[in-house]
Amino acid sequence: MRTLGLGTVVLAAALALAGCGGPGGREDAAAAVAVRLLDAVDQGDGDAACATLAPETLADLEQSADQPCAEAILGEDLPGPGQVTTTNVYGQWAQVRLDTDTVFLAVFRGGWRVVAAGCEPRGDRPYDCTLQGG
Repeated sequence: MRTLGLGTVVLAAALALAGCGGPGGREDAAAAVAVRLLDAVDQGDGDAACATLAPETLADLEQSADQPCAEAILGEDLPGPGQVTTTNVYGQWAQVRLDTDTVFLAVFRGGWRVVAAGCEPRGDRPYDCTLQGG
């Protein structure tokens, strides 16, 4: 597992304090992308899973696995899809908590993209994430 950097920890803390943070449409859109990622991985559809990733996350995955994203992502130990329990949006960032995972997202030109997934909280310490950009 990889540990999220200080910036992401600050983001996570801000999201936790912010509550919902914005209109329901933004939360729903972010949650849909998080669910789409986990569903695609669960169904073995690497191309669909990779389409949800932020550019830096995709590049980091390909580099660390030394194979194309569509193959590499299926080898990651991501949890299965689950029910969304909370979605917090703060500006251009979102945190989607499912009963199986915590997923961090950011807004890009094409909409929400996954920055980190397979994340588990560790109290006051940074999240441990299976998948994240450098």
